[in-house]
Amino acid sequence: MHEYPVIVGRALLDEVHKHLDGVRKVLVVHPQALTSSAEELKLNLDSHKFEVILAGIPDGDDSKRVEVASFAWQIMGQADFNRNDAVLGLGGGATTDMAGFIASTWLRGVKYIAIPTTLLAMVDAAIGGKTGLNTSEGKNLVGTFYLPSAVIADIDTLKTLPKHDLTAGFAEVVKYGFVYQPKILDVVEDNLDSVLDPDSGLLEELINQSIAIKREVTENDFKESGEREFLNYGHTLGHAIENVERYQWRHGAAISIGMVFAAELSMSKGNLDEKQVDRHRKLLTSLGLPVSYRGDRWPQLFDALKKDKKVRGGIIRFVTLKGFGKPEITSSLTEEELFSTYQSIID
Repeated sequence: MHEYPVIVGRALLDEVHKHLDGVRKVLVVHPQALTSSAEELKLNLDSHKFEVILAGIPDGDDSKRVEVASFAWQIMGQADFNRNDAVLGLGGGATTDMAGFIASTWLRGVKYIAIPTTLLAMVDAAIGGKTGLNTSEGKNLVGTFYLPSAVIADIDTLKTLPKHDLTAGFAEVVKYGFVYQPKILDVVEDNLDSVLDPDSGLLEELINQSIAIKREVTENDFKESGEREFLNYGHTLGHAIENVERYQWRHGAAISIGMVFAAELSMSKGNLDEKQVDRHRKLLTSLGLPVSYRGDRWPQLFDALKKDKKVRGGIIRFVTLKGFGKPEITSSLTEEELFSTYQSIID
């Protein structure tokens, strides 16, 4: 596994060309909503003598379809992209997932640089080398493990992010607090206004802390055969909700509900107390994130849970907690046990 730089800062547009040594052609994969940003990046790279092609794709999870990958492959084929060329992913987590997948599959792998523009992408999706797309059967069931050559996170891009997108990204930040560094929870709770301000140094500090955790875990377990699974806290039910909602929900909103469910599951096993579960609800609610879901959706959710990528031998597996900062895998749960726990999070 190769090392790759992760640059976090401000006004980083002119950093990109420095990571394109030996590259002639560049495909910039971006959501339609960031067309103007992509054009600005193209002008910058044009000035450094690169041949740049823009590939606008749908916003959000609507982009994570094989048809979108095929669209990009067609562009690359017609432009004679070779192994010395590069793909840049400019956008949120869905875009970086998709751009990484495109880069990893063209000619079995070309240079890839992630340029995350959302909090969620900066602290999670763009770090660690997971790429993927969705199918009607589930989220991220098709994908590759493929490390970027660099990740360039310009915090200034968060200034233009709608507030609900910024708060959705905080689901991943507080996840690191629940699973690895409980001090993160204290910082968010005690400084709610500051951490939600893109101009604050505190937000930048949380981004760096989150990235450091993700990098350490993924460097130790690149292909998710052990510790990396703990990063899926809240994601088992969260991904099922996204599937049931046909990927129209923000990832962070679904994961927020999933973390409350995982906390309730932990309490049912005697590993968390009511105060710790309540802390989940209060913190996530303070960030404007949902903590409950529809009671009539259990049959569809359970069907989606059975197709989760963490299932082994037909057994659904959840990341749960033995305490803050003490994750474990819980499995061999009956549908009755899961349904009973689900009652605690219904609207």
